Amino acid sequence: MSALVSPSDYRDLPRLGVGASTEAGTRPSLDPVAFAAEHPGLIDFVEYGSDVDRGLDASIRGWVAQGGATTYHFLDVNLEEESDIDDHWLSGTRRAAEELGAPWICGDSGLWHFGPRDQGHGLLLPPILTRDSAEITARGVRHIRQQVGKWVLPENPPSLYFLGDLHILDYFRLVSELSEGPILLDLAHLAIFQRAIGASPTSALERVPFDSVVEIHVAGGGEVTTEDGFSYLEDDHRSVVHDDVWALAEAIIPRCPNLKAIVFECEHNPPDRVVSGFERLHRLFGAASC
Repeated sequence: MSALVSPSDYRDLPRLGVGASTEAGTRPSLDPVAFAAEHPGLIDFVEYGSDVDRGLDASIRGWVAQGGATTYHFLDVNLEEESDIDDHWLSGTRRAAEELGAPWICGDSGLWHFGPRDQGHGLLLPPILTRDSAEITARGVRHIRQQVGKWVLPENPPSLYFLGDLHILDYFRLVSELSEGPILLDLAHLAIFQRAIGASPTSALERVPFDSVVEIHVAGGGEVTTEDGFSYLEDDHRSVVHDDVWALAEAIIPRCPNLKAIVFECEHNPPDRVVSGFERLHRLFGAASC
């Protein structure tokens, strides 16, 4: 069993830079080895998403074999469900993180499945935005951290509808405080939340726990309007990043002193369509570091 890491250690985690997301067995998916060869310097690391059943695929094994840095994004555990964090999941997740050499693991904080963990039960529902929920999530995060021996970064998930009395930034600030650990802030998901509650994208940024943000996600998405006139932002990981997300990136990235990684979630796009996004994120991250 791995030992619990010290709550002060996350500030000393390695600075990975700007990375790309990939997911187990998903096609089409960006090949990080080929992309890095064609566009040197644009990918500093890869964030690999998977579950204990699928494990690692050939693409990420090729990246690791050539010395590429990685993080591990779990897609299969409900942080608020104690029984879901069982020995089978813990051992599989620990094994995947160790094989990847990931300095930390991360995943959306919500319900990845309803009922027993199974490929056919996949969904992603957000947590209920209350203090009680935040306390349960924080306990789950601490437990995984102790058993896996790596920092666990809970991520704000995407949804058009939320229950509870907290702003999502207040919820994750609480989770960070109660777990004494860092978080992953997904800016596309935050933009969707802000639109859903009728707020401007960069309102309420004083609620961001800037010191606790170790990783940021940026993803493409666009406007969708239903036949009855309901308008929302869709998180479909297209190549074009919405202006609301760029506004958040420019406002938040420079204010996160412990930011170690930015992931451009663009795994389903032709490589030539995502080059400009990687270049812009490198400029933002480089300026923030300076």
